[in-house]
Amino acid sequence: MKPSTRTNLKAGAAGPDRRRIRGKGRRVEREAQAAVRAAISNLPKRKDLLVEYLHCLQDRYGHLSAAQLVALADELRLAPAEIFEVATFYHHFDVVVEGEKPPPPITLRVCDSITCEMLGAEALIASLESSVTDDVRVQRVPCVGRCEQAPVAVVGQRPVPRAELTEISKLIRKADTDFGPAEAWIRLSAYRREDGYEVFRRCRDGSIDHETILNALETSGLRGLGGAGFPAGKKWRILKEQPAPRLMAINIDEGEPGTFKDRYYLERDPHRFLEGMLIAAQVIGIESCYLYVRDEYPGVLEVLRQSIIELQNEFGVELPNMELRRGAGAYICGEESAMIESIEGKRGMPRLRPPYVAEVGLFGRPTLEHNCETLYWVRDIIERGPDWFAGQGRRGRKGVRSFSVSGRVNKPGVHLAPAGISLRELIDEYCGGMPEGHHLSAYFPGGASGGILPASLADEPLDFDTLHEHGCFIGSAAVIVLSNQDSVPKAARNAMRFFAHESCGQCTPCRVGSDRAARLMENEKWDPDVLEDLCVVMEDASICGLGQAAPNPLRCVMKYFPEEVGIK
Repeated sequence: MKPSTRTNLKAGAAGPDRRRIRGKGRRVEREAQAAVRAAISNLPKRKDLLVEYLHCLQDRYGHLSAAQLVALADELRLAPAEIFEVATFYHHFDVVVEGEKPPPPITLRVCDSITCEMLGAEALIASLESSVTDDVRVQRVPCVGRCEQAPVAVVGQRPVPRAELTEISKLIRKADTDFGPAEAWIRLSAYRREDGYEVFRRCRDGSIDHETILNALETSGLRGLGGAGFPAGKKWRILKEQPAPRLMAINIDEGEPGTFKDRYYLERDPHRFLEGMLIAAQVIGIESCYLYVRDEYPGVLEVLRQSIIELQNEFGVELPNMELRRGAGAYICGEESAMIESIEGKRGMPRLRPPYVAEVGLFGRPTLEHNCETLYWVRDIIERGPDWFAGQGRRGRKGVRSFSVSGRVNKPGVHLAPAGISLRELIDEYCGGMPEGHHLSAYFPGGASGGILPASLADEPLDFDTLHEHGCFIGSAAVIVLSNQDSVPKAARNAMRFFAHESCGQCTPCRVGSDRAARLMENEKWDPDVLEDLCVVMEDASICGLGQAAPNPLRCVMKYFPEEVGIK
């Protein structure tokens, strides 16, 4: 992801190879028109597919020229400004205007988010910048969803786990930039042999009453596992009461630093998730499902494409319409209404609420918005019974949680553990302890936005609603472990820089507040009064959760680690 840019475009004089299509405004070049039509020829012509068209052009030509964007505007009968504002909003699109050079043929992205910074990203970036040739562009980017493999680089689309200069240089020399194959996933034939889609079949033919399914979800205690934690059964009931047609939007845009559980499950067992999606569609009466996948997961996109084709060949017209949509490098699109705006072909700007997306969502219709992992557990809960899921928690909590654990542990990765487990238990029982010479000093319980807790609170239960009194939350269960060899203020600064970079800019408290806070946090001594004033404004006046949660790590440092930032 490149740093956000906003480009002011000046209309150039029309050359001899240009022709005016209509009235005033920029002229459409014949060559650009042909390029656009060739790139998007496999897609239907709909305005909501604008982001997909931009991907087609970026993939084919390596950038988006101003002439191509004008031609695309003509194809869609939109004003060029509408195309440019979308293309320049997303980090993964390279808009090249008159007089600018296209980017080099190879883009090398290096993650500099919290875990990668802890494990050597800065040294790697410095080495790369001093060694690469002019045909390679080195970019710092936020989290790419592979924190268990830190530090991570991405050569073109090919991720390089635990990246080193030698391995990256080898891939560049070979021009080996395509994404590597995902780990072998469970194909439909194997999934069916283990009673796969049997629950969906029984749900569809009436063998299982829809009310029974709703009751099972409610009894199980299954909550939204993308971070908000809203009860899944209650959400389904709300949607079922809304007027048809109803739609579903599934959030697989896990951009929270430290989170990678959705990638983990979809690379291995995609049909379990798809069956949960189809059960939800059947119970609620949903006619179309939109799956929004982050652009950093090309392997997941391919797995889902093939799995959906398998499904359609198996069940045919009995299925709801399913559309895969590809994100374009904007963390804000993990917010449900911003994701919906992006699916509609717009900038990913969060909507003001009410109305809520359950009432007025995608294309103005009632929309069930769900995280991937929430749907992943639906089949098992119905098949094994709600008590199977609810009975696995500790300390009075219900269910299991998929913890994405990274940082100073011997076995980073996705660990399925009981809800309510403590960090200390999670490290000792699932993560193989901490490396030799490292001692727990602090941890993020819920990614960059979940706050930072000291080692003295490592016995608190990890679950929804259990950490609020400490100024933190579990969110999507992205746990980042820091040791005595790490700087807590440095980790907090990293988090705030991330929020400043990823703010959509729509509201002043978030846009200005996060940038101002990041600058003030660079000081050796922090001013607690000024910083707290910023926190209050951001928390109270930001439109969405990005600005509201951004102060959490900052406040935690002032509360739990004041001596490290000169606060007495």
